[in-house]
Amino acid sequence: MDISPRDLLRGYVEVSSLPTIHLRLEEAINNPKKSMSDIAKVIREDPGLTARLLRIVNSAFYNFPSKVETISQAVTIVGTQQLSALALATSVMHMFKGIQSTLVSMDSFWRHSIACGLAARVLATMRRDTNAERFFVAGMLHDIGRLILYTKLTDKSQAILENARQRPQLLYESEREALGFTHAVVGGLLLQNWKLPTSLEEIVMYHHNPTSATRFPVETAIVHLADIIVHSMRLGTSGESYIPPIDPTAWEKLNLHPSALTSVEEQVDRQYQDSLRSMMADA
Repeated sequence: MDISPRDLLRGYVEVSSLPTIHLRLEEAINNPKKSMSDIAKVIREDPGLTARLLRIVNSAFYNFPSKVETISQAVTIVGTQQLSALALATSVMHMFKGIQSTLVSMDSFWRHSIACGLAARVLATMRRDTNAERFFVAGMLHDIGRLILYTKLTDKSQAILENARQRPQLLYESEREALGFTHAVVGGLLLQNWKLPTSLEEIVMYHHNPTSATRFPVETAIVHLADIIVHSMRLGTSGESYIPPIDPTAWEKLNLHPSALTSVEEQVDRQYQDSLRSMMADA
């Protein structure tokens, strides 16, 4: 029986909504009557999130000259939207449990996702984007649809993985052949269900074919390139065994000198281990 991407998400209680803490945080940030201290208070109500965010802001991810001791300081220094983005990224890491290790190592999955987030953030900073953290979130979530496939279509996913490795073939191409859609579409629809910004939805949905992105083509091109850089660095995997090709149109949109790739790799390498310790300590 044929199944659609929306069918996979329908009735999936575990991911039907975002973590409550993120929703409350966004509500506080968007309420003009709420102060920074009110926003900090929301975060402090979740000790695990508080610890993760303080680890992150004190890591090489930011490289601040002095230690940030409190969430109130973090909100002031990092900014509310940026801290909300980090809270979202780290909270989602705790939502998927019990995926069979024969499909994917969750440790390897999040290593790849964190590295992609770092690379996207570095690329966005190179282009002087004012909110580079949103690219970190996009990179973190770019393969989240694959976790839905592994959870809801376990046997089918196993066959797709084996087929891709034997042929050999890129994993998302095997997904399209077997299902008629890819993990990227599933991930984009999930973010749509979560009512996250449309930019995140489009970036995730088209990170393998960035020329199809109509509203946020540059943002999508950034995550597309970040994903390929991280694959070439062999920093974790979501199941893919090969390095996807760079879309030449996406590369042209970013208008980067080829030497930028080396710079991105160096910065990711410098931040990677510290970022893993900060984000995965209690994942």
